[in-house]
Amino acid sequence: MRLADRLYSLFEGVVIALEAIRANKVRAGLTILGIAVGVFVVTVMSAAVHGINAGVTKQVAAAGPTTFFLTKWPAEMTTCTGDATSCPWRNFPPLTLAEAKRIQALPSVALVVGEIGNTTPVRYADKDLPGVGFGGEMPGWLQVNGGDLVAGRDFTERENVAGAPVALVNEKLAERLFAEPGPAGEPREAALARTNERAVGRAIRAGGQLVTVIGVYRPIATAFDGTEKGRLYFPLETARRRLDADVRWMQLTVKPREGVARDDALDEVLALLRAERGLRPGQPNNFFVSTPDKILEMYNKIVGAFFYVMLTLSAVGLIVGGVGVVAIMMISVTERTREIGVRKALGATKATILWQFLVEAATLTGVGAVVGLGVGAGLAAVLRAVSPIDAAIPAWAVLAALAGSALTGMLFGMVPAIRAARLDPVEALRYE
Repeated sequence: MRLADRLYSLFEGVVIALEAIRANKVRAGLTILGIAVGVFVVTVMSAAVHGINAGVTKQVAAAGPTTFFLTKWPAEMTTCTGDATSCPWRNFPPLTLAEAKRIQALPSVALVVGEIGNTTPVRYADKDLPGVGFGGEMPGWLQVNGGDLVAGRDFTERENVAGAPVALVNEKLAERLFAEPGPAGEPREAALARTNERAVGRAIRAGGQLVTVIGVYRPIATAFDGTEKGRLYFPLETARRRLDADVRWMQLTVKPREGVARDDALDEVLALLRAERGLRPGQPNNFFVSTPDKILEMYNKIVGAFFYVMLTLSAVGLIVGGVGVVAIMMISVTERTREIGVRKALGATKATILWQFLVEAATLTGVGAVVGLGVGAGLAAVLRAVSPIDAAIPAWAVLAALAGSALTGMLFGMVPAIRAARLDPVEALRYE
């Protein structure tokens, strides 16, 4: 078949498929619905995963490529049973402030930031918010957390040592506590900036303690940090002394000096901690070390497994749509038997008839893919607007959805197309 003939047949097949959809709205609608559901799931999941990936990568990268993390617990997900040997790390000694100071004194280390966390009720005027998450941070925490200070200031070393009653809030908490009606038609960004400025200097109660808000912080948005509900940031000593935050679950972020390789700083820190804890050669560490690449690797495993489950669910939708393709195409072949006979009598080959029906099937599923992509794009936009996930549909997802739907149509439309191609022209012309 010449290229021009193939293009004409392609166009003709698309037109006939659209006519079939119009003529058989119910059957075609069910087929399109099955394909659309499958494509919709893939589209939304890929958009969400893409947005989550971007946020997590940005947050991990904010600490710097040479930074590493020290914790009492492992970075990977583990299942603890009643057996004492299943999670031996539960009996590990916690990281201490004294160890953090000794690590900070190492010549290869530029900064050590400890962090503890918990939740506390927060009250301002007539607004009472239960269970607001907070972090107790060491000075320098902004250097490893990333994000921006959009109003006010950070706490000082002196305020941390004194356990001063000061705190920063994120923009969401500032909005929940201090937002006031503005001029009609005021842009959201302007209202948010006004609320942030209003928050600085306000006195709130956190866990029964009177605390002054000294700054508003805009963190790097991710799906897992809980900041969309509001969060407080205290000096670590303030959180420990005034809010009874448990330092036994403190984690340390270690940033090597400029020009020092991460492995060199890591070896020095490991040697110090092992010596401080009296570990003999051959004994395993009673603490855990994580690097940004290890954290991303663990995260990708978790999200990857979830994504594969969603792909399986979307495959069910494609199969349902594929069954519909078989049904509607078999009916189409039966209804157009005489037409096929006429075309064959005029010289149409088996390949021509086969190609036409495959194009029709691919067009049918392609319409379903477009519908699924459209609905998925709309939901991704809503997700982006109402959550910290910067959901965006990657180009590969669009191409995969279109290609997958077309392939589904061709695979499931193969049997009806072969039946049409094999019709005897004489018998087809006699068909009533």
